[in-house]
Amino acid sequence: MRVCLIRHARTRWNEDGRIQGRTDIPLSAAGRAQVATWRLPAGFGDGACLTSPLSRARETAGLLGFRDPPSDPRLVEMRWGSFEGRTLAELRAEGGEGMRDLEALGVDFQPPGGESPRLVAQRLSACLRELAATGRDHLIVTHKGVLRASLILAFGWDMRGKPPVRYEPDRALLHDLAPSGALTFVAAVPLGETEA
Repeated sequence: MRVCLIRHARTRWNEDGRIQGRTDIPLSAAGRAQVATWRLPAGFGDGACLTSPLSRARETAGLLGFRDPPSDPRLVEMRWGSFEGRTLAELRAEGGEGMRDLEALGVDFQPPGGESPRLVAQRLSACLRELAATGRDHLIVTHKGVLRASLILAFGWDMRGKPPVRYEPDRALLHDLAPSGALTFVAAVPLGETEA
């Protein structure tokens, strides 16, 4: 089985460099135009689709042709707590050494009132085990934090160095999904260059 994870299209907060987390920000006009240029990897354009419950992911799936796909709360973005709505530059300027220490925790980085990437990976893992039991390939429309969690699961990445794979907004992450729910990375595919 395979899973294809894509990040929702752009929002105004993405364009402003703001951390969204669980704040439910809709797609911007530029984000809607962005989706119009995307082509999903072969086999994922008309199959099973699962989304985050946030509107930016659901709208992205709709623009890709999926009518009212099911959502799963385990695919929601990482909760950033008091950091939501802020820019990373602001947080680093205000937090100084404390912010550097927090970021140095890698997979255990946890914003005040938020959750860590490790916790995101745990909930993604539970979701993937259920998807593996279906025996079907799935397109997952979600968030950057969940794509990052897929790399944590596939590579054992501790987030203390560069990611093992680039996961830009216009790339799909393809993984093989074992019956156990374990991921094996296959490719990072530019969405604008794939075939439906």
